[in-house]
Amino acid sequence: MIYREFQDLRLSNLGMGCMRLPVGAGGAADVDLPQVREMVACALEHGVNYFDTAWGYHGGSSEKALGEALSAYPRERWYVADKFPGYDLTNMPKAKEIFEEQLRRLRVDYFDFYLFHNVCELNIDAYLDPKYGIFDYLIGQKRSGRIRHLGFSCHGELPVLKRFLDAYGQDMEFCQLQLNFLDWTFQHGKEKVALLAERGIPVWVMEPLRGGKLVTLGAEDEAKLRALRPKESVAAWSFRFLQGIPEAKVILSGMSNLDQMKDNLRIFETDAPLDEAEAAALGEIAERMLSAKTLPCTGCRYCTEYCPQELDIPYLLSLYNEHAFTGGGFIAPMALGALDREKWPSACLGCGSCEKVCPQQLRISEAMADFSARLG
Repeated sequence: MIYREFQDLRLSNLGMGCMRLPVGAGGAADVDLPQVREMVACALEHGVNYFDTAWGYHGGSSEKALGEALSAYPRERWYVADKFPGYDLTNMPKAKEIFEEQLRRLRVDYFDFYLFHNVCELNIDAYLDPKYGIFDYLIGQKRSGRIRHLGFSCHGELPVLKRFLDAYGQDMEFCQLQLNFLDWTFQHGKEKVALLAERGIPVWVMEPLRGGKLVTLGAEDEAKLRALRPKESVAAWSFRFLQGIPEAKVILSGMSNLDQMKDNLRIFETDAPLDEAEAAALGEIAERMLSAKTLPCTGCRYCTEYCPQELDIPYLLSLYNEHAFTGGGFIAPMALGALDREKWPSACLGCGSCEKVCPQQLRISEAMADFSARLG
């Protein structure tokens, strides 16, 4: 197992993410505990010491299953991370209540790592609002020793990330980002990592395979990668890309069965980041993947000057691209939830004024209509 230094700790470069655990016939909340026990045992045996869960994963069953599986091993053998569920605004007044229940579910007296969960456009105002006292409460728990390291995860755009850092950055020890060779450009991962590096904040990686979407590529692209590294799987390429980012300390992978666990463990036996030519090849593949499913908006903003509804068209198109490429997901609806309804894509009149001045000749009105239809 590869390890990375974080303060006075040696953290396994591969962390076990517990959002996609094996389940039974009862659905997402019916976590298969015997399989989880087997996966945790295998992870620990092969050097994984970081386990990540959250309040909402598997309807709360993730925390319970992980707590039961880890309780069979000495506390000093593993680190556990949990999160305050601010993605749901109704949770904002419940920091103490939720925190105590999470400790109970995980059968621990303290969290090694604890995060503000999913800082984004929808919840940034509430996270920063002193009336909820979330920051003060979590800092208090850190001072009392019930949180050893405090950080945050972020799905928001750069302005949201910067705003959170300006408010609380001096007390944040790490940041968890959706990062992979596609989102390095698509979700401005490179710029986000650079911003965090300026603040001296290391990165934890989530969605290294984009929910499994980067495990399989087109036949031509897979052949190109095999020619460069014949013994590497497509999944391994994604992890090798991340190993070349020095700020990335922990790479979380949500494994759903023991075979996936074993495959990942084999990859993380060696530290083999991509060289310049290999990274360029992967970058070309990312560009092709994006160009096939997204609109090439450059953000020139000519369109906004002519929109009678005063819509932020470049921002809406960036959300449309995310939603269209992913085939749904929560990021675009979550970001739109922070906007007034009259600024949603459904407010587009289809007048075409924006299209007349678009240097890329994008069919913006069609995209807005499609976006609205996809959102239902």
